[in-house]
Amino acid sequence: MADGRPKPLSLVQGHRTKAEREIRAKAESALLTGTAMKESPEVKSNPIAHKEFFRIKKLLKAIDKDDDLSGNIINTHCLLHAECREFELMKAQLCEAAEELEKKYKEEQIDFLVYSDQKGKLINNIFTCDKKIMDKRKMILDISKENIMTIQSAMRSIPKKPEKKEQSKMAAMLEKRQSALEKRQAK
Repeated sequence: MADGRPKPLSLVQGHRTKAEREIRAKAESALLTGTAMKESPEVKSNPIAHKEFFRIKKLLKAIDKDDDLSGNIINTHCLLHAECREFELMKAQLCEAAEELEKKYKEEQIDFLVYSDQKGKLINNIFTCDKKIMDKRKMILDISKENIMTIQSAMRSIPKKPEKKEQSKMAAMLEKRQSALEKRQAK
């Protein structure tokens, strides 16, 4: 873990003892419900959100995190992704309309007052669209951060190495006594 962030056991590289692997696997499985993530009807009916859902589901499945516990937030993320794409398409259409308006003005099909009025409206609509896109992107980022932070905090709770049990003083004394006895018998 060169970057210092906790990773699921499936992504951990390098030597791990059998005990370390067992502890991590047990702790990770305790964080999952065992129910596969389900797509909401809203996501299923939206082609862009549907495609994004299956992309994310595939990635989560690769690290054994395809769990319905996070299904709601992933569905929301997918819907926001689709809404963002829709606003991007709308903005592109508005930009095309502005270019057409410019072309009509240069060809003297419309006068300056009509041109400036319509161009002002188009620019306002483009800025509004741009603001909506930025709002959606911020929501997507916030959800992504929260989801990652939730996963990371869950991963931080997983012990990386088996805990060494401290011997009681009595057990330590008995062990010393036993080793001393063995040494005497060996002589």
